[in-house]
Amino acid sequence: MAAVKEYVLKTPPGGVKNIDQEALCDLLKIDDPSRVIFEQARGEAVVRVFPTNPLMHMRPATVADLTMDARGRIVVGAYYDGSPLRIRLFDPKTGNAQRMAIFGTTGAGKSRALQSVLAACKRSGIVVHLADLKEGQSVPEAVGNVATRVTTQKGAIRLLRRLVDEAERRMKAYGEMGRSGFILGDPDPLMYGVIDEANRLLEKGAPYRDEAAGLIKELGRTGRSVGVGIILAAQAGHLEEMGGSDTLRGMLKEGEVILLRWSSAMMAQLVSDGLLPRGESLQPIPKVVGQVRRIRRWNEAADEDEDEPNSQGMCYHLTSSRPTSMARFFLVGSIAPCRGHDPVILALYGYGPPPGKPFDLDDAPDPEGDVPGGAPAASGRPSVPTTAEVIPPGPVTLADRITAALAGGPLTEADLLAAVNADGHKQIKRGSLRTRVSDLRRDGVIGPPSGGLVTLA
Repeated sequence: MAAVKEYVLKTPPGGVKNIDQEALCDLLKIDDPSRVIFEQARGEAVVRVFPTNPLMHMRPATVADLTMDARGRIVVGAYYDGSPLRIRLFDPKTGNAQRMAIFGTTGAGKSRALQSVLAACKRSGIVVHLADLKEGQSVPEAVGNVATRVTTQKGAIRLLRRLVDEAERRMKAYGEMGRSGFILGDPDPLMYGVIDEANRLLEKGAPYRDEAAGLIKELGRTGRSVGVGIILAAQAGHLEEMGGSDTLRGMLKEGEVILLRWSSAMMAQLVSDGLLPRGESLQPIPKVVGQVRRIRRWNEAADEDEDEPNSQGMCYHLTSSRPTSMARFFLVGSIAPCRGHDPVILALYGYGPPPGKPFDLDDAPDPEGDVPGGAPAASGRPSVPTTAEVIPPGPVTLADRITAALAGGPLTEADLLAAVNADGHKQIKRGSLRTRVSDLRRDGVIGPPSGGLVTLA
């Protein structure tokens, strides 16, 4: 295997601005720009040339990754150098909920990234009230895995109103208790309002744009100190499309901002709003990674797969300590589309009920699709399709729990035990796990031991 080449360079005061990736690759005689990674800090720059793009092959996300640690973080992916990509869901030092935004163009992997956050919330006991404004299609597996789910803009407005009401209730209650901040689970759970396809709610001409922008701004300003956070996922090409940049600027500077593949207008807005230091530039994330640009000879046939997108999930964590380091989300879900709900994603969520109670959204006639918790809509049509991919209700055996935990990928015995004990069912001991794993291995369900990992056959 070819080695990674590394070049360490001295930089002028203030660093090198606006790196020309194409020129750098020409200098190094590299025909695939995605193999070259440039980083700089404290007076020096490092240029690394990889044999292939280091983010091309990512392992599946596991339950252990998506279980919040003692510092309120989950692991959603990895940087190009293998370091974990972490997102904070809760700050135990301040007691604050977070403000989060996931931006990306169509096909950049936004929905799968959001699925990992939603699954992590359920696994970590965080109450989620979700508006999926792509008619419920963006994150369909969230049905029954979040406390409240709506699919229309009117439903999203009612949901945001309830979130603001809850934040105000908590502020009043905590004031009467003489408490200045939020304490996890005492007496209230950590809670998030999640708006997927938020650009549909906040773009110019949207029917509830002004009210939605005001409610989101209020949650960002006051909700975090009482354990009510806000998460937005959007295909915005420009922050002005998101209710006006002022709505998000202050909210996001201290929040969690993930940028997947972007548009040039979005990049300019991020710089002007201070979310990316002025003069800094990000290495572009191409739609097709590893594609070498060249002049094709006359009548030469193109490769069949040369235009297939393969950069879904590649991103930058703009508000982390490494805002200009490229990273990628772990694999979430099956590679090929499923006829119904994806069983791999369902396994990440787990099969118990979601934390919290659904909001009462009956302050106005309930439009079809705006149903708390994914219950049947007013028309009587079920909101969860009956498919072979959805595990039917009934007793859940230990074998079922083990295979569900392993659906996301191989696990060590310790991680497998933690995953099984985090799925909402009866706690088990290591001896019981080992016995059942041995039985499943004998039956051909689990493969032979491999490097200390337990894996499905």
